[in-house]
Amino acid sequence: MALRTAGRRVAGAVSGRWSAWAVLLIAVALSGALLSFGGAARTSNDPTGALPASTESVQAAALARQLPDGQLNPALVVYSRAGDPLSAQDEAAITADAAALAPLGTGPISPPVYSPDRRAALLAVPLPADVGSDAISEAVERLRATARDGLPPGLTAQVSGGAGFRADVASSFDGANLTLLLVTVAVVAALLIVTYRSPWLWLVPLAVVGTADVVANALIAVVSRAVDLPIDPSTTGIVDVLVFGAGTNYALLLIARYREELRRRPDRRDALRHALTSAGPAIAASATTVVLSLLTLTVAVLRNDRAIGVAGAVGIGTAALFGLVVLPAALAVCGRGLFWPFVPRPGQAEPTRSGGWARVGDLVARRPRAVLAGALVLLIVLSTGLSGARLGLSKTEQFRVQAESIDGLRTVSRHFPAGTADPTVVVGRVDAEAALLAAITGTPGVATARPTGRTAELVGVDVVLTAEPDSSASYDTIRELRDRVHRVPDADARVGGTVATNLDTRDAAVRDLKVVVPLVLAVVLLVLLVLLRSLVAPLLLVATVVGTFFAALGASTFLFTQVLGYAALDTSVPLLSFLFLVALGVDYNIFLATRAREEAVTEGTRQGIRTSLAVTGGVITSAGVLLAAVFAVLGVLPLVLLTEIGVIVGLGVLLDTLLVRTLLVPAIVLLLGRRFWWPGALSRRKDPAHAAATPTTGDRDRAGTPG
Repeated sequence: MALRTAGRRVAGAVSGRWSAWAVLLIAVALSGALLSFGGAARTSNDPTGALPASTESVQAAALARQLPDGQLNPALVVYSRAGDPLSAQDEAAITADAAALAPLGTGPISPPVYSPDRRAALLAVPLPADVGSDAISEAVERLRATARDGLPPGLTAQVSGGAGFRADVASSFDGANLTLLLVTVAVVAALLIVTYRSPWLWLVPLAVVGTADVVANALIAVVSRAVDLPIDPSTTGIVDVLVFGAGTNYALLLIARYREELRRRPDRRDALRHALTSAGPAIAASATTVVLSLLTLTVAVLRNDRAIGVAGAVGIGTAALFGLVVLPAALAVCGRGLFWPFVPRPGQAEPTRSGGWARVGDLVARRPRAVLAGALVLLIVLSTGLSGARLGLSKTEQFRVQAESIDGLRTVSRHFPAGTADPTVVVGRVDAEAALLAAITGTPGVATARPTGRTAELVGVDVVLTAEPDSSASYDTIRELRDRVHRVPDADARVGGTVATNLDTRDAAVRDLKVVVPLVLAVVLLVLLVLLRSLVAPLLLVATVVGTFFAALGASTFLFTQVLGYAALDTSVPLLSFLFLVALGVDYNIFLATRAREEAVTEGTRQGIRTSLAVTGGVITSAGVLLAAVFAVLGVLPLVLLTEIGVIVGLGVLLDTLLVRTLLVPAIVLLLGRRFWWPGALSRRKDPAHAAATPTTGDRDRAGTPG
């Protein structure tokens, strides 16, 4: 009761003649203040920063930083001649390059290392590891220009290694987030124009959601500094998509209900108040579900996942606040003319109750069992695409665009042992160096091992693996290596490096998937229990969304591996896709079920779901198509990770919108009748006489089934 009273007061404030203007002015002032003081978000240059301190690769990195070369991040310059042997002139040019490149590094350059077949050579240029991405990018660009200058015709030089890869990652995001934002705005604007068929109505929700996105980014920057949580560019891109997708969905639902009320009431402010009090709880419940689901990521061990959870929760909360407060105030000051040329007026017929979606409801009502069976079969068939799925991408598989560092890694792997470009690092006690080296060299899968630096207490060993980095064989070697060095007496050794870090990241991702998924399901179920005051309905709705996730994941995995040629799913993809799809996908079931519950009070459950489908079908479909399109925009960013998330969530939202919410859920409700609301009060209320007196064909087929 208190929440309902508070909701009426908010509705009255944002729709008043003068109070609406006051709300807009306050929103502008607060937004401006946040933008002024938001600043920049925390970032991190630590390649192991996503993992907890207790992880072995993180401990190895901390020990390595105590070694003389532990503060370095070498760039590898690989020379080759398209598979042909290097000539004497080539070798002379490479030796000259070693002298020319030395001033660009932070220490001496070792002599060139030639491959056994003399078709490639390596120079390692030490660069500092603790500088920002801009400094590394500039240093790598200078190395690339100097290395290429004056080479004999046909000889190529590629800068790779840890520094080269980091520079390419940074450069790939130069302007990428701006491009993502512009494409997102263009997609949202185009779909809003098509939806509203008005020359200016679309500007209002777009302006409100765009402002919410800017404010959310400022708030995220403040939060990231307050809780020491680094935010990387990919997180920023994901949050932009979340805010625009969810914020526009909330706007579509509210404006659709507002237009419906304008056809019933002569006073537009009264219509807005009724629209807000009717649609507001569903929007608030939807936003609460997404925010709480995102916050379950705070129990993840991967810091990147925690960052997405916190930043996404801030973004969705901001979008919901603007959608429930700022957008209604903007609608209040604009008047009915905002809907021109299709201005809704009292007495007009409601086309949604007799339009295409009403006919879909009639179709489902005639054959609910056949519709249910067909929808379930389709979801099961799509899920079979998961067979043979692999988790984890190597460095060479993470980019969708060409990168010199990746090309260099491929060149190295053709002529040197696979792990040469990025060796594994073992750090242990210097007193046990001999026994440690014996354990390392005796490990199957180790090509070479050499000490690289010592202090009075520690020794570091660079270990080159024979297996392709981030392959199953390389992970098996890391596990065996760890087992052997841990058994060396008094060595206190730790195994780190890129492959070890990626193995630990994959293991952490699997752990997070097992822990977070049940929490997300519990949160969604709890919100639905409170909202629908039923047990059967929430369980069935959650089950349909989970089924949608597996279908989308299976179909997308088949697309990635069989059509697009991706090697596997990135380690973070299953968890983040599940989170976004379940939390956002259940929105449409919330919108459908809450309206069905509202109509069931007067029309009965079976007619209520048909009416709900008829009146919400258009707006929910528009919202789903828009959200899917917005997530697909993630494909403009260069990482396979983001492309995979965008495709899975986009496809899942379309399945949820066009199949689950349109056919599967209505079929379930029509078959169960009032038992769908068990044990709530609606489950004990028989359908009204007028609803029972005009049964559809499907109702007649089920005569005798309890209503």
